[in-house]
Amino acid sequence: MNSIRCIIIGSAEIKNYEKISRFINPEDFIIACDGGLNHVEKLGLSPSALNLVVGDFDSFPRDKVLRQAQQPQGEFVFEGQIIQLPCEKDDTDVFFAVKEALRRSFTDFVLVGVIGQRFDHSLVNISVLQFLQKNGASGVIYDDYSKMKLVVAGAEPVLVPDTYSYFSLMCIAGDVSGVTIKNAKYPLEDATITSDYQYGVSNEVLPGQTAEVTLEKGVLLLVMVW
Repeated sequence: MNSIRCIIIGSAEIKNYEKISRFINPEDFIIACDGGLNHVEKLGLSPSALNLVVGDFDSFPRDKVLRQAQQPQGEFVFEGQIIQLPCEKDDTDVFFAVKEALRRSFTDFVLVGVIGQRFDHSLVNISVLQFLQKNGASGVIYDDYSKMKLVVAGAEPVLVPDTYSYFSLMCIAGDVSGVTIKNAKYPLEDATITSDYQYGVSNEVLPGQTAEVTLEKGVLLLVMVW
């Protein structure tokens, strides 16, 4: 088990670089996925801050990666950690990066640049959170508008502070039962949310309080909107 966080930077659009950069620390293990390299300097990171670059390089030229890596400072800024993937493959670049990080024993993940205009890629990247949970790890996704994480049955209550404008709970797999929400404008007790009837959208934390969410069965996606 690796106690260091793993940051994965995808190629989806980021508008508020200042906000997103707050969730990345110098001591994190940072993986840039192909077009995610376009975000690195805008996030206030130098190329030398990257620990690993993966991708098929259809969004960012591999020769440009190598040119940046071989700057006169002397050190190979990516520490030789460039994994080139074939264009025809089962895994997206982000999913491959997650699998590689799990192989290296990381268990705490932050994903940025993974929610964007491509709905199909966004949905696959949300499923990464489930993949991490099933493999004994945990993750959060940050985009320009929200923080996303899973609420898992039987775990400690997930807390939502009143600093968020709204929060939504969505069933992304099977049926979810025993849903309880406390300290919110729309509380629930022992409720059921199914994938074909999503009514847990745009709830609000009561002013000055912290909402609590628990489940008895299943998994929900929690989206906390700034």
